Amino acid sequence: MEHDQIETPCAFGLLAATVALMTRYADPAPDATVDIDKMRNLLARKIVSNLFFLQHHPSVPPSFGQVMAQAREHWAGIARQPGVACAPETSVALH
Repeated sequence: MEHDQIETPCAFGLLAATVALMTRYADPAPDATVDIDKMRNLLARKIVSNLFFLQHHPSVPPSFGQVMAQAREHWAGIARQPGVACAPETSVALH
């Protein structure tokens, strides 16, 4: 690789990392040393960033990029809301 080239991360790795962040957002570690609302805000901001890079990743099809763009818009709204907490008792069951 030449000096001025930046290596693009693997799309699957980036997607897996994003899902891991979303999982931690939904189920924060009970022994975390950071306030849950602060942690969720930081996680949401990183999720928005990852979704941006997935949206524009050169190895994903355009339709996948569109889905990532829609998800990014949703998560950007979450990241803008300070103190948003998704308590387990108020979350929507997926089964």
